[in-house]
Amino acid sequence: MYRAGLSDLDAVLAVARRASFRRAALDLGVSTTALSNAVAKLEASLGVRLFNRTTRSVSLTDAGRTFVQQVGPALQDIHGAMDLVRGQQATPSGVLRINAFATAAREVLSPLILEYLRCYPDVHVDLVTEGRLVDVVAEGFDLGVRVADLVPSDMIAVPVSPALRYVVVGAPRYFDTHPAPQVPSDLLHHACIRIRLPNGALFRWPFTLRGETVHVDVTGPITLDEAGLSRTAVLEGLGLGFFMEPDVRSEIATGRLIPVLESFALQRPALCLYYPGRKNPSAAFKAFVALARRIAEQPNEQR
Repeated sequence: MYRAGLSDLDAVLAVARRASFRRAALDLGVSTTALSNAVAKLEASLGVRLFNRTTRSVSLTDAGRTFVQQVGPALQDIHGAMDLVRGQQATPSGVLRINAFATAAREVLSPLILEYLRCYPDVHVDLVTEGRLVDVVAEGFDLGVRVADLVPSDMIAVPVSPALRYVVVGAPRYFDTHPAPQVPSDLLHHACIRIRLPNGALFRWPFTLRGETVHVDVTGPITLDEAGLSRTAVLEGLGLGFFMEPDVRSEIATGRLIPVLESFALQRPALCLYYPGRKNPSAAFKAFVALARRIAEQPNEQR
């Protein structure tokens, strides 16, 4: 008689969470075919369908919804017990899944994540970058990295960077034929690289003016949704770009990009590592948070 294992139950919960066999398979590190077969085998043993499948969508059936509601908490308890035992390991091991937006990931990669891996080579870090805000618990992540004011209030947060600053930059070739803007409203007369946010909305460039935050709805020849692409367009002299300073730090230092409107630059709070409170954190998790806290206690110039 077939008996479902933990991996089969994890598979069902992953598909339910992601509403996609492909995305769930990526989360679990298995092939879509293997995941589909595991779910189908479980459904056959139960004698009911857990998912409605079409070529465009995956959704829980009524039976599937009941199954997930009953199994989810129990499976969480089982994994918690396993984490408790792992937490007693002398050497951290296993997998840590971390979610961050691209700029944040670049900022913490070297001082935190790579340093952690040098200290604990038996741990594998799965770092996922995306622009949209995600529920790290619902989507199976151990930790997240976001700007402090975007961290959910029910999470524990550890600052891992100084405050961030926005910057407007242009290439020297652009300023060969265009005067530098002196106030934010001057941008209305410049070619600017427009930014599309993950929710589809167009980003209006924010500035500080006489103690107030103002937004400029810029125009330009192209709209992009990724900082690396925008940086390339600005370096080519297509127009002015708006970035978090870390995204163009090296280009400013080498003179490939020139900052403007610096007295109007808006500051954002620090980046924070955040995570939910846990009863039984693994040794790998505890070691990662401990390293983040040590970095947070260092003076900014030592980071």
